[in-house]
Amino acid sequence: MDITEQINKFQEFFETNYLNDLLESAQSGKEFFVVDFGDISKFSPEIAESLLETPEEILKVAELAANKVIGDEESKELNIRVKNIPQSNHINIRDIRSKHLNQFIQVEGIVRQKSDVRPQVTSAKFECPSCGNLINILQLDSKFKEPSRCSCGRKGKFRLIKKELVDAQKLVLEEAPEDLTGGEQPKRVNIFLKKDLVSPISEKKTNPGSKLRIVGEIKEVPITLASGGISTRYDLMIETNYLEPIQEDFTEIIISKEEMVDIKKLSNDPKVYEKFIESIAPTIYGHDKVKEALVLQLMGGTKKVREQGAASRGDMHILLIGDPGSGKSQLLKRISKVAPKARYISGKGASGAGLTASVVKDEFLRGYALEAGALVLTNGGICCIDELDKMTTEDRSAMHEALEQQTITISKANIQATLRAETTVLAAANPKFGRFDPYELLAKQIDLPSTLINRFDLIFPIRDMPDSARDTKMAEFILNMHKDSGVKDADISTELIKKYVAYARQKVAPQITSQALNEIKNFYVQMRNSATSEDGIVTIPISPRQLEGLVRLSEASARTRLSDKVTRKDSQRAIELVRFCLLQIGLDPETGKIDIDRISSGITATERSHISIVKDIINELEKAIGKTIPVEDVVREAEIKGVDSKKVEEVVEKLKRSGDIFSPRHGLISKI
Repeated sequence: MDITEQINKFQEFFETNYLNDLLESAQSGKEFFVVDFGDISKFSPEIAESLLETPEEILKVAELAANKVIGDEESKELNIRVKNIPQSNHINIRDIRSKHLNQFIQVEGIVRQKSDVRPQVTSAKFECPSCGNLINILQLDSKFKEPSRCSCGRKGKFRLIKKELVDAQKLVLEEAPEDLTGGEQPKRVNIFLKKDLVSPISEKKTNPGSKLRIVGEIKEVPITLASGGISTRYDLMIETNYLEPIQEDFTEIIISKEEMVDIKKLSNDPKVYEKFIESIAPTIYGHDKVKEALVLQLMGGTKKVREQGAASRGDMHILLIGDPGSGKSQLLKRISKVAPKARYISGKGASGAGLTASVVKDEFLRGYALEAGALVLTNGGICCIDELDKMTTEDRSAMHEALEQQTITISKANIQATLRAETTVLAAANPKFGRFDPYELLAKQIDLPSTLINRFDLIFPIRDMPDSARDTKMAEFILNMHKDSGVKDADISTELIKKYVAYARQKVAPQITSQALNEIKNFYVQMRNSATSEDGIVTIPISPRQLEGLVRLSEASARTRLSDKVTRKDSQRAIELVRFCLLQIGLDPETGKIDIDRISSGITATERSHISIVKDIINELEKAIGKTIPVEDVVREAEIKGVDSKKVEEVVEKLKRSGDIFSPRHGLISKI
């Protein structure tokens, strides 16, 4: 088939299949037009075959034909992009071989590095000074090429008349971890983008960390040796024709009209919460409160930016602390599949740089470049961190800024940057000794710094206590799941949950009503002031941080119904969850009251009052009997004031450890 025939064929193809779309895209001023490969092969298998074998020529022909159809051949060229090429041409990055050169293939991977956009010469026109002949040279190499000779026999210098420049950019694409088998190291390939693929709209899609599907042609690139000659080995590069992101952000998910109908129908269902709670993790038995919190976490609150630039975050963070085998990791894995943009990382294999960002030497630009870590890559999504307690203290401290300020500041080498990390964190950890001791303070069993714990809106202890009725049900549930290997049908499919969450996050920004505000205010004030006990010990049951958490939870509850008003019912649901968490972890066994300090500092208000009583006794005894005070006297005095002797010994030990007192001889103490 000669070129004229091919152009006519393509013209016919566009006129029968894509006429309206083509004209529309030309009118809207788009520089590209996407064609489905399936349509080409239906229309003419011969052209489809040659497109896979010699893509460059056929795409040029298609562009000429498209411009003819538009009837606007003088205007800028319309680039034809081809998607959905056949399965036989989907190749793993590691399997690219020399036989694939100049063929049309599709690869998938994660963007590791990205260079700046720079102009590049595509072709240059030269004039021969002797005969005036015009010579056009395509610039495909990295080195600028001049003509070696003219048809008139001249071999000397030629005059450059005109050069065409296009915007170009290089990416490094690496295989995605889920495509690897066993202990293989992920392989990389260079990707070359130009023209409309580097427009600001597609710039967002190719940010480091995003997963891409790329259709293009494999080219070889000569490697120049240090001596100036060309090596016998060549490098590979894929010249991109079409790219699409696989892992979408909440903002990039496109919802069709049929899906919109399903979403609206679901939001009007009175049992929408129950359906979500059942569908969020259908393979895990029980934990309904935790699942409810996870549904609200997916929906998220609304971010508010004040005029002065201060912002209050809308993302809420949840921490699950539980006995081994209680299904924490399963929940995290499931959420990382349901959320539109999520990553699952495990504590031992995560470093501070891997979580935040690291500075690496850039191969392209010969300098330093930032490589984003997990929290930055999930900006606008969810980061599931398992085994939080196994991370080292330095690595954990990298998370503080990301959890509250939602930015990550880095100052290394010659790079000072602030990266956005508007990420929701769902973390799981084990208690200090592997399992919970039901009689010990929970704060003492959580081996995490109080500053980090304080940043989580909800903390759920997941206890695994023997209970014959519950154990029977759970055993039946798990064993039935193994017996019936089919997937347990949830009320809402994973795909619909994804679309629903994306729609809620994109379009719904609930406003809080005065009834909801009053409900939260009354709960807060009542909790704060129900605290003073008879002997004057003031416990602090709830802090202002929980107040913000309550607002976020209420907004998320309204979002679940796609409502733009936060009602009283929403705030009651939020209060119920916060109260559930506080009762589980903040209850002071001595006073029977909730005390937030148990979680945040590990010292309860009663302990604090015991410490102050013992300190007063030591001061009084020092005035009465001198510097060295027998411990027995302290115990006797404290018992008169109603403090148990065991408690006094504990307090004395604590004061010794903190350096307030020391023991010169056994049984005696002195103030420092």
